[in-house]
Amino acid sequence: MSDPADRVSAPSCPSVPAQDVSILRERLDALLPTVLEDLADLVRIPSIAFPGHDRSQVRRSAEAVAALLEGTGLPEVRITSVEDGAPAVIARRPAAPGMPTVLLYAHHDVQPTGDPAAWTSDPFEPTEREGRLYGRGAADDKAGVMAHVAALRLVGEELATIGVGVTVFVEGEEEAGSPTFRPFIEAHREELAADLIVVADSANWAVGAPALTTSLRGVVDLTVTVRVLEHAVHSGMFGGPVLDALTQLGRLVATLHDEDGSVAVPGLVQAPPPEVDMPEADFRRDAGVPTGLELAGTGSLTARLWTKPALSVIGIDAPDVRQASNTLVPAARAKLSLRIAPGQDPAAAMDALVAHLEAHTPRGARLEIARGEQGKPFLAPADTPGMRLARASFAASWGVPPVDTGLGGSIPFIADLLEVFPRADVLVTGVEDPDSRAHGVDESLHLGDFAHVCLAEALLLRGAGELRGADGTDGA
Repeated sequence: MSDPADRVSAPSCPSVPAQDVSILRERLDALLPTVLEDLADLVRIPSIAFPGHDRSQVRRSAEAVAALLEGTGLPEVRITSVEDGAPAVIARRPAAPGMPTVLLYAHHDVQPTGDPAAWTSDPFEPTEREGRLYGRGAADDKAGVMAHVAALRLVGEELATIGVGVTVFVEGEEEAGSPTFRPFIEAHREELAADLIVVADSANWAVGAPALTTSLRGVVDLTVTVRVLEHAVHSGMFGGPVLDALTQLGRLVATLHDEDGSVAVPGLVQAPPPEVDMPEADFRRDAGVPTGLELAGTGSLTARLWTKPALSVIGIDAPDVRQASNTLVPAARAKLSLRIAPGQDPAAAMDALVAHLEAHTPRGARLEIARGEQGKPFLAPADTPGMRLARASFAASWGVPPVDTGLGGSIPFIADLLEVFPRADVLVTGVEDPDSRAHGVDESLHLGDFAHVCLAEALLLRGAGELRGADGTDGA
């Protein structure tokens, strides 16, 4: 047994023998070139699950993921889906009696690229520059898939020997909103039941600084149409008594925030502020906010990003400027996206937003509201056996303890996981960093941190044998 001084640990966490870390790190160094080649091959597949894109590419991506998981030695690997769903991959080795099961989640579908000409290099031809791998899905979330594959290549045989169960679930429609996620996990409840669930679809605090995502905002969206006329009319002959629909829509949108930019919709929840904050200069750099442009809202930046609501206009239907005629626009439509704080009920938030819009309908206008998505927020318990194991594994891999962070974005399906598997311990981890630009132009993965992620997950899987006593037959 190694000396206690020769161990890497995070505060209040189980420790990991430094010798074990060193052995696994050497093993990972030998595997990493092949892992990165496999990641590059995945990135080359344009697996966009949105309507209007080639769905055969999503199937092709699922087949590639299945082949990679078969190569890890998992004895059960299959591609499956529910009605109207995209192909997902389930791979597993059941646990020995009395041993725990770990479920590893990721997704193999990706966002559309936008204008390919805006990218520095072809979005579907992975390109390495200055220690980062660029390409659509290079970070979100094909690197998550490959982190699972790499960890299993590192310790899969050991897990089989000690009897820890492993299930890998890689879905194919997360970026499109996971529309069949709940029916899927209910249909495959027995296969997916686990004691510990690792969701590899989030971000780290910074390059070189790992994080565990302990809170997520939920999301509510709707489409509001402002109508002022039955049809377009000449702006010179009729302008004055009637304000055009775009003007009226602008007046309505202006009521959504107060003078400092905080959301002005009554009835929305704010969660307690985080214990950590970030320098404003870092936020401006990561978000691309020009120097001198005033930031919206009040309180710490992390509170504004993680624990307060945020409301955005994410789309407007209106005449194209190049095609505009000199007429009064009869109707204009906008899509609103409301990020809700942990602790907020999505249905109540939707009702509050609708009530605000109806109460502030401009005189001379009529509203039509179509309610959309309602995704629940997430707040993780801070101290569980799985969380302690994760903290120790991250600290051993990076050499520094992880930061507990929130995420301003939403992963609504986590609420489904908790409802279907109420006794499972859910960890939200990830491969991204603030400069990964997931969903944006020049998405990229920091290769050094990716290696840390792979090692940390391998250490976590090895330590999972100590998570005893749960019954994995009904969702742990």
